[in-house]
Amino acid sequence: MTDIPLAAVVMAAGQGTRMRSATPKHLHPILGRRMVDWVIGLGRELGAQPLVVVASPETAGEYADDVRVAVQSQALGTGDAVRCARGALEGAGDVLVLSGDHPVLTAELLEGLIKTHRTAGAAGTVLSFEPADPRSYGRIVRDESGSLARIVEASDATDDELGIREVNSSIYVFQGEYLWAALERLEPHNAQGELYLTDTLSFLVGDGRAVAVHVATDPRDVDGVNTRSDLAVAAAVLRDRINAAHMHAGVTIVDPATTWIEPMVEVAADVVIEPFTSLKGATQVESGAHIGPHVVAVDSRIGEDALAGPFCYLRPGTVLEAGAKAGTFVEIKNSRVGARTKVPHLSYLGDADVGEDTNIGAGAITVNLDHGRPGKNRTTIGSNVRTGVDNAFVAPVMIGDDAWTAAGSVITDDVPPNALAIARAKQVNKEGRGGKRDD
Repeated sequence: MTDIPLAAVVMAAGQGTRMRSATPKHLHPILGRRMVDWVIGLGRELGAQPLVVVASPETAGEYADDVRVAVQSQALGTGDAVRCARGALEGAGDVLVLSGDHPVLTAELLEGLIKTHRTAGAAGTVLSFEPADPRSYGRIVRDESGSLARIVEASDATDDELGIREVNSSIYVFQGEYLWAALERLEPHNAQGELYLTDTLSFLVGDGRAVAVHVATDPRDVDGVNTRSDLAVAAAVLRDRINAAHMHAGVTIVDPATTWIEPMVEVAADVVIEPFTSLKGATQVESGAHIGPHVVAVDSRIGEDALAGPFCYLRPGTVLEAGAKAGTFVEIKNSRVGARTKVPHLSYLGDADVGEDTNIGAGAITVNLDHGRPGKNRTTIGSNVRTGVDNAFVAPVMIGDDAWTAAGSVITDDVPPNALAIARAKQVNKEGRGGKRDD
């Protein structure tokens, strides 16, 4: 790479009507991020400055502070979109043009594109690929020498041109000075007044400028998203990449096809992840933990040698300390479960702090919502506590170390250390009041 500064513009102003959604296409979530955020993240990874997103007026406020936003008031085509960003990119050296609906792009591929562009000394360079189905992609038309002659849109292509397998990805690199001059020459192609960015390459070729083509070796890295089906395919590609990286780092994923791990999740070596597990947000999993099957963990920390699952839901703020267990049909939210403590089955812990070496009996519920006042109350359960089955803990309440609670108890008052708490009505048998009646 040279020292030429790199800027980037991400086109994200389209509505994506084929998604059949009130949500703009670029803002659809895909594996923990919005589609466009995957592309913006590549711009950051490449060190592009400035990094500009071209957005519609309705979505202009949806981006982080380190991203400049240029508003495209009307959807007048890709050429107009890049032209809207000119003010934010003025003076840039090389300009990388990205489409916000290409979430499976990789930094390695874009680095190859930029290297080809700079090695060739090109005024503009296009990223091409050969998909199994060229569909409505613009065709790359080459001249007798193999150089780019033009890019023809599928709707304008002849039958022979439609037979071309190499297509345009809508991803480019330009030398800034040539890009702005070419954009000034664009003219609309239809009654809608749309301006095609592809025409700038034809202008450069016609002017005798060097125009290069960089061919992606794996078409899956370049395919865009236009429909819900495309979205699912892209999500699977991203899932497989993330899972492969974790497995390469020493994580056992029993069935990668049913395991979804979002990009911000941290998983240490020697973790085992069973099928149908989803790890989301900023979840952290420490070495030796065993997760799943059928576990969802969101913004949680699962400690060393901890167990979660099967059929377990760890909501934001959950911490399982080393050796702790959250078992079958257990839900935990905003709670800390101490080292070696077991919550084996059929329980809900919300807004709770549980000490070490405690066993929570089946059917435990922390009653954390006080209907008489706003907010949630906390339950504190000490170390080496044994709670009975079908206990409810009405917060705020504290259970001391070494205490026991009897089965079926509703605990409304604090329990001192090393005490047995019984909070249930005395059983009364009413003779002759069962289901059988004498006539």
